[in-house]
Amino acid sequence: MTEPKRAHIAMFSIAAHGHVNPSLEVIRELVARGHRVSYAIPASFAEKVAATGAEPVIYDSTLPTDDDPEAWGTELIDNVEPFLNDAIHVLPQLAEAFAGDEPGLVLHDITAYPAPVLAHRWGVPAVSLWPNLVPWEGYEEEIAEPMFADLKASERGKAYYARFEAWLAEHGVDTHPDRLIARPRRAVVLIPKALQPNADRVDEAVYSFVGACQGARADQGDWQRPADAEKVVLVSLGSAFTKQPDFYRECLGAFGDLPGWHVVLQIGKFVDEAELGEIPANVEVHHWVPQLAVLKQADAFITHAGAGGSQEGLATATPMVAVPQAVDQFGNADMLVSLGVARHVPMEEATADTLREAVLGLTADPEVAGRLQEIGRAMVNEGGTRRAADLIEVELPETSV
Repeated sequence: MTEPKRAHIAMFSIAAHGHVNPSLEVIRELVARGHRVSYAIPASFAEKVAATGAEPVIYDSTLPTDDDPEAWGTELIDNVEPFLNDAIHVLPQLAEAFAGDEPGLVLHDITAYPAPVLAHRWGVPAVSLWPNLVPWEGYEEEIAEPMFADLKASERGKAYYARFEAWLAEHGVDTHPDRLIARPRRAVVLIPKALQPNADRVDEAVYSFVGACQGARADQGDWQRPADAEKVVLVSLGSAFTKQPDFYRECLGAFGDLPGWHVVLQIGKFVDEAELGEIPANVEVHHWVPQLAVLKQADAFITHAGAGGSQEGLATATPMVAVPQAVDQFGNADMLVSLGVARHVPMEEATADTLREAVLGLTADPEVAGRLQEIGRAMVNEGGTRRAADLIEVELPETSV
């Protein structure tokens, strides 16, 4: 087999953990294979990107960050409009940053609207690094069209689409806005196929599932299970939707002083530990934990069911109680339940009694453990980081240097 030439590859993402983190091990692997990777990202993630060996290309973004999740608003248009505004703001910055040093291949997260536009301008292939579920054949008719019908009929929605189409046309891109990201030419999907709804209807000539690309994550630190802990439960709602002191108090009520159980409670940056009241002796409270290190030693996981956390739970064979907060987390929760490895507890029903019953039921069920082992074996066979890098190298132009 001929070794691929050393290439200049450009990766584009936004300042959000759920979009940057899934790509990091793939980027690290590409650098290890001798490729030069430029990673376009706001400054807040530059250090994390640089640790992979990639060169951060810093740009100024207008998007809300994980520090201010409420800035996304409450309506669908509030969720989509900022990405177009940011793309228009960011594109000139990126075009200037890469002028004279254009890559031979563009990689991009699904939120990075300028990336396919730049790939078109440069005449190079683009590959989407997809961090969550992908559209299947029939997705538009079944999900997208009903979801966007009211938006497209509204004056604000019409103005949004007109502006989007004009921006694409200005840069010579003859693609409908709905298809720019959702229907890429090629995508490497960084989740296990087990989490994909209607997987049998996904075009795998376009979307290749590679499963978990987690790496050792030694830079995040370690965690040691207490010697006297018979069972460990990790509670984490991720990095964005964590301002939930009432929920954390219910978790303390569910497992605080429960014989044999040790609790690792991650509360995020928006809650002060003092808001939780008295902390039981078997509970450790942190604003952040090395999640994968904890999950490798945990017996249960109470999670918001983000794509990253869901696949980490599967990869470590940890039964999950899904308490989704937003966007794709509700679908992930339903998928985990359908796999037989989780229970879905809506936030409004997440009382101490309900959470305790769910965790104790899952951890006592041998069928749950067996199903997790079966899924884990399938995930290993998907290939992970190495297969992702292999698929990306196939897309490199012959002349790329």
